[in-house]
Amino acid sequence: MQVLRSIDALSALPGPLALAVGVFDGIHLGHQEVIRAAQEHATQHHGTAVVVTFDPHPAQVLRPGAAPKLLCGPRHQQLILAQTGIEHLLACPFTTETARTPARDFIRQLTAAARPLGCISVGYTWSFGHGREGNIHLLMDMGQQLDFAVYGVPPLKIGGQVVSSTLIREAISRGDFPTAATLLGRSYTVFGTVVEGRKLGRQLGFPTANVDVENEQLPPIGVYAVEARIGTQWLPAVANLGRRPTVVENAEPTLEVHLLDWSGDVYGKDMEVRFTRLLRNEMKFSGLEELKAQIARDIVAARG
Repeated sequence: MQVLRSIDALSALPGPLALAVGVFDGIHLGHQEVIRAAQEHATQHHGTAVVVTFDPHPAQVLRPGAAPKLLCGPRHQQLILAQTGIEHLLACPFTTETARTPARDFIRQLTAAARPLGCISVGYTWSFGHGREGNIHLLMDMGQQLDFAVYGVPPLKIGGQVVSSTLIREAISRGDFPTAATLLGRSYTVFGTVVEGRKLGRQLGFPTANVDVENEQLPPIGVYAVEARIGTQWLPAVANLGRRPTVVENAEPTLEVHLLDWSGDVYGKDMEVRFTRLLRNEMKFSGLEELKAQIARDIVAARG
């Protein structure tokens, strides 16, 4: 995937450009409808589909103390978008200065950079620009003036509820993976790089990969049966998402993954982890031998 870091960089892409614009945290089924509208326009008009988002999430700049926990970080977002067939992503740097940009100026910047601009696709209720003055009606007005199509994609409902990142965060926070998967249109996963840990698992006979997770919204602390992807291969595994109370006092939560029936060096590699089911809550043991015995039982349970 090609990642662009400025609006001006759009000029290098073959037009007409079909832009799907939004925050797209999680890239759930509602987001996918917005992206699909741009993809279809690009196909029909022999142009290029581009997802336009913001980095960091605007809420992290505008209200850092109350910003929502991210469902996926930048690299995870790119991975998921690539799976939808998107080849170009514009990650607009978002600052306090960006937030002061009038909505019409933002659209004029996109129009001036594209060669030409074919369409803009957004969620029908999405708002943008200084004071959130930009909306679907402003977009349609500017589309008529500047000769680009506008697609306002209506909210997607499942089970009578509008699909949203908030609902997905709530489902994940309570460990409701089936509901999260229904709203996402795919299994909920976390993504990060394997980093060096204390190597205690190796000493116990159960080597673990310590994953530096990008995702901010995580499920409840506990031991899980999971599947882990390294490269293109999904492998069965057991994961501990917790504070390791037996060996560390007051530690920050970490994700440790023990791959079943597999061995090799995974340090520095990216890993995506798909949660299957909760095996047990995290607990403190009397010592390492008791912990070792419980890990063996967890592995048996994960295979079951």
